[in-house]
Amino acid sequence: MKIIIAGAGEVGFHLAKLLSYESQEITLIDNKKDSLSYAGENLDIKTIKGDATSIATLKDGRIENSELFIAVTSSETTNITACVLAKQLGAKRTIARISNTEFIDNKDELGFSKFGIDELISPESLAASEIELLLNQYGFNDTYEFEDGKLTMLGLRLSRTATFVGKTVKEAAELYSELHFIPIAIQRYGTQYTIIPRGDTIFKEGDKVVFITSKGGDEELFELSGKVKLGIKDVMILGGSKIGYKTAQDLCKSKFNVKLVENRKGVAEDLADELPNALVICGDGRNVDILEEENISQMDAFISVTGNSETNIMSCLLAKSKGVKKTIALVENMDYYQLSQSIGIDTLINKKLLAANTIFRYIRKGEVVAMTKLTNMNAELLEFEVKPNSKITNKKIKDADFPRSAIFGGVIRNGEGLIPLGSFVIEAGDRVVVCCLPRSIAEVEKFFA
Repeated sequence: MKIIIAGAGEVGFHLAKLLSYESQEITLIDNKKDSLSYAGENLDIKTIKGDATSIATLKDGRIENSELFIAVTSSETTNITACVLAKQLGAKRTIARISNTEFIDNKDELGFSKFGIDELISPESLAASEIELLLNQYGFNDTYEFEDGKLTMLGLRLSRTATFVGKTVKEAAELYSELHFIPIAIQRYGTQYTIIPRGDTIFKEGDKVVFITSKGGDEELFELSGKVKLGIKDVMILGGSKIGYKTAQDLCKSKFNVKLVENRKGVAEDLADELPNALVICGDGRNVDILEEENISQMDAFISVTGNSETNIMSCLLAKSKGVKKTIALVENMDYYQLSQSIGIDTLINKKLLAANTIFRYIRKGEVVAMTKLTNMNAELLEFEVKPNSKITNKKIKDADFPRSAIFGGVIRNGEGLIPLGSFVIEAGDRVVVCCLPRSIAEVEKFFA
């Protein structure tokens, strides 16, 4: 697949890096020579120095032959304009990064597809949605929803008190008469290997396990994992960035009690006007006295989304030391993901990874509706729409000859999330969630193409 990316910043470079690993034909456009030089030296891609809104530059990148054009520069206007031009010049599909979330909220009414923009993504909005989902699913470290929660991915680390430690997957399933969850990936404690579990796979203490749950499955997992479900109501946010603002706005709508700490006086005053249901505090969130004065020890959750990863990590550690139940830190450096559990922070989020997950489904074969990469695990979750002529249609799962390094996680049928077992028959129109290791993605895609 020929893919052109406009913008060699953090999101653009990260996308180019991930896509180049997939053996895609990547062209990266940017008007900054330094950014392109670094990308050209470190990635197997073509680079073009120029303006993404220049017709000559787009033609130089052979836009007429491109299957996907992604505009992720720091300028929203540039991205929208570049996508409109790219579509007119022959690009099959276009994606624009935007910062104004009103565009996404009203995209159907505004009809961006008429202008030539197939998809809008906002890393800030994606991060805010991820944070809200994590707070609603307190106790789990990773979350992702399919079809507005018909199926939900939940990740947790097994403690010694978890009921199913020492049991096989099959034995754990027998603890409930009706199955509302299924394990889809396991990472053994102290290793970097991802296991696709089978019936005889044994759960061990310290395992990081990712589950797919249907309605009610999260409650069962809480019970079996030995965790106590405590509601989250009082939330403190550090940083009045776009993510901080959007998160505070969303949480206020969901009836959370929100305190937002911002050290820039002008920004804090503007936020106070725009967020009437949140308490905005002007102060340095790195100052322990200020946090204690604002009763940090009484908070249920602490979210740090400043522009500095180290500040976010250290402030979350401070919050944890004061007894805060849930901590979430925004980080830019992907290497920090390896440290999250060992240093005591519940969840790290990364805008680049969230944006990449959203864009990745457009390069998958078959009718991929949604996808996400499992955090710090070498596996992907893909949601396929089953067509009448798909290879998997009208077959039992156990008869499908599915690769061993992949597993069916769930099926959405007629608006209902289901956990399928071996005798389950896949039908046309089903939306199927599959977890697979990278080596089996191409083989899995053939079942749904």
